[in-house]
Parts: sequence; structure tokens; C-alpha cells
Amino acid sequence: MVRLQLAKAEDAARGSAAEQIKQVALRLFAEKGVDGVTVREIAAAAGQKNHGAVSYYFGSKEALVRALVMDGAMALERERNAALDGLEAQGGPRTIREVVEILVQPVLALPDSHYVQFIVIFAMTHRDMMLDAIDPAWNNAYGRCLDHLRGMMADLPVALQNQRFVFMGAYLSAVLSARQRALADESRAHPMWGSEASVEHFLQTLVALLEAPADLPAAMLRQLGQRGGAIPDRPGPVG
Repeated sequence: MVRLQLAKAEDAARGSAAEQIKQVALRLFAEKGVDGVTVREIAAAAGQKNHGAVSYYFGSKEALVRALVMDGAMALERERNAALDGLEAQGGPRTIREVVEILVQPVLALPDSHYVQFIVIFAMTHRDMMLDAIDPAWNNAYGRCLDHLRGMMADLPVALQNQRFVFMGAYLSAVLSARQRALADESRAHPMWGSEASVEHFLQTLVALLEAPADLPAAMLRQLGQRGGAIPDRPGPVG
């Protein structure tokens, strides 16, 4: 019995230390980028006396990065799928606004304010590694949202739908990253980013981006169509 209790205590301590390392690493990566932080810095900032703590708990810096990517991706996937399941059970979603809220609200509800900054910077510098780190089984909800949006944007050619989705993903990532970066700065107040009105306005502008009519010359539409109907890249966890 004593050995069992000791083993459980050791497992709990190990789990606590690993979580502390992940929290610290997420903050440092969000501030400096993955390449700007060493494993020794992470260990020291996490209060670990052993400079090899990252290797001990995760195997490598890359494995730690992958774990952080998946933590956020899984949280977003669960919340988005739950929201979609609820609306689909009622015959929805019926509006672009409903789908946009499913994309945005789970990001705003993430427990760690540094995830979006981390993933946006990481996607800019190591996009292939970021996408490779995401288990496809945990990246379906975003695609489900796009499927619903396609049905609501049937007046647009597929090529233009795809462009709107690319614009939307970039807009989502940039604005939400800027918001979280501002809110993480406790040196001064950021009333615009912290207000409900700003979030509401952001949601409205996302809807406007998707609903706006297109007025392109026929030659441009043909040019877009010739380049294929698929979105050029898989989306990341945020967009």
C-alpha cells in the first residue's frame, strides 16, 4: 500500500512538473518564437534545477512543441464539434453568423492566453511542422464549418469561396493573436481589446467578409477557376 501511494505521488509530481514546463514554454514561445528559446531557458523559467528537464519529460524540444500544438488543437476541436453537434441536432446552423461564432468563441475561451500567439508565429516560421504535429483526427471541426459555409455561399463560385476561406483564416489568426497579445500585456490597460463591443464588431466583420458580393470581371473569374477549386493548404488549429 505504501509503495502504491508513493508511486501515485511520484506520478502526480511528474505530471505537475510537465504541465509547468508546458505553460512556461507556451509563454516563451509566444513571446520569442520557437527558435528564440532554448530548452535550458524553459527549464530555468519553470523552476527546474535539472537543465535537461525538457528532454526528461518530453524527449526533445520538438516533442514539447508538438504537445503544445496538440493541446490547443484538441481543446478547439472538442468545443467546435460540440457546438456544431448541438446546432445540427436542431437543423442548423442556419446562418453564417452561427458558423463564425463556432470558429471564434472557442478560441476566446482557451484557458491559456498565449496559445494563439504561439501557433500564429509557429505557423509563419515552421508551417509544415505545425501541420504535421496535428493529428488529422483532431482537425475536423474547422472543415465541418467550411462545409456549412459553402452551402450558405452557393451564389459564389467555388474558387471565390476558397479565397474567402483563406482570407478568413488569415484574418482570424491575425486579429485574435493581436487581441491575446494585448490582453497578456499587464503593463497598461487595453480597453479596446478587452471590450465585448470589439469582439462583437470583429464577428460582424468576419460575417461581412464572407457575405460580401463579388464583382470581378469574367476574365478574372476564369483565371481563378483554372487554378483549381481546392483550398491551397490545410488550416491550422485557429484558422
